[in-house]
Amino acid sequence: MTDASGRSLAETLATRVVVLDGGLATRLEERGHDLSDDLWSARLLLDAPDEVRAAHADYAAAGAEVAATASYQVSYGGLAARGVDAARVDALLRRSVALARESGSRWVAASVGPYGAALADGQEYTGDYDLDVAGLRRWHRRRLGVLAEAGPDALALETIPSLAEVEALLAEVAGLGVPCWLSLTADGDRTRRGEPVAEAFAMAADVPEVVAVGVNCCTADSADADVPLARAAGRPAVAYPNSGEAWNGTGRHWVGDPTFTPARVGRWVEDGARLVGGCCRVGPEQIAAVAALVRGR
Repeated sequence: MTDASGRSLAETLATRVVVLDGGLATRLEERGHDLSDDLWSARLLLDAPDEVRAAHADYAAAGAEVAATASYQVSYGGLAARGVDAARVDALLRRSVALARESGSRWVAASVGPYGAALADGQEYTGDYDLDVAGLRRWHRRRLGVLAEAGPDALALETIPSLAEVEALLAEVAGLGVPCWLSLTADGDRTRRGEPVAEAFAMAADVPEVVAVGVNCCTADSADADVPLARAAGRPAVAYPNSGEAWNGTGRHWVGDPTFTPARVGRWVEDGARLVGGCCRVGPEQIAAVAALVRGR
C-alpha cells in the first residue's frame, strides 16, 4: 500500500518519520486476554482472530501507521504441539497479514520473531541457541517465504539477539524482493549475545531489501545509544523499545518502572530515527502521544 502521496513505506522513510504501533500482546492483554501460554499472542490467531484485528485497529485509531502482525511467535514446531499441521500454520501466517490489513492500518509489517521466541523460555534475550547459522536459516525459511507471499508492505525482522541470527535472516531475505527492517534486542551498544550492535547494522548494508535498521524490545537507554549507530550504517533508523520495565523470562512477569516517554522519542528522531513506536508494555495511549509529537515536528 501507499500513503496519501502515493509513496510506499520504503519511499516514505526518505521524506518523513513514520509511526509504528505498540505492543500487540500488551493491547490484547488490556482487552482481557490471558497470553501466558507458550504461543503468546499467536494463540489468538487460532482462537480469537477478531480480537487481533481489533487490537490493530486500536493502534491505528491512536495514530499508528504501521501494524506489526501477530506472527511473531508463530512457529511450526510450537503449533505442531497443539495438533496444528504445517499447512494450517501457513494459513495462520497469511491470516495474520490479512487481519492487520483489515484493521485500517496504512501499512502492514509481517512480524518475524527470533528462534528464541518460539522456544518460549526467554532465549531471545540471550541468543544462546542450539542452532548454528545454517540451522537458523532452515528454521526461518518457510515462515519467511509464506509471510512474504502474503503481501505485507514489509517484513519486520525483530527482537534479534545475536549476529548469527542476523546473518541467517539476512541471507534468507536477500532476493525475496520484499522490503524489511532489521531490529535487534540490545543491551546498550551490544546485542543480547554480547556482540557489537554496529557490526549487525553493517552486515545489513549489502542487502537491498533492508530499508531500516535499529532496535526494539530493549530499554529506552539502549535506543539512545543505538539509534546513532543505526543511522551511521547508512540506513534510516528504527526504534521501538519497551516501556522500560524488564521481562523476567523465568517468572514470566514485568519488573521495574517505565521510562518510555515522547521526549525520548523526540531524541531518537533528532538522531535519525524514521520508524518510531513501542514494544512490550507500550499501549495506544503512549502511541497517541508519539503520533502527536511526530505530527508536531
